[in-house]
Amino acid sequence: MAKLELAAERLTKALNALEGRLVPLQSARAEADRAKAKLAELDSERDRLLARIVELEDEARILSEISEEVEGRLDGAIGEVRAALGR
Repeated sequence: MAKLELAAERLTKALNALEGRLVPLQSARAEADRAKAKLAELDSERDRLLARIVELEDEARILSEISEEVEGRLDGAIGEVRAALGR
């Protein structure tokens, strides 16, 4: 009977040790799941921001072209005004 009690005691200690390691593992898995969710959220935001950057770059290019056209027209108009004033 002493062997059985000793074996039961060792089994109990082993189960307690296993349980003690299981709790931190579950916590780590939960943290990993939260980290994965946050990473997916950040990836989605990055993709959205990259798309917005492309849109803004296109807008900047278009505005630059318009500015150059306006500059050319203003230079032409100033030249015509100067010519009309006899300068």
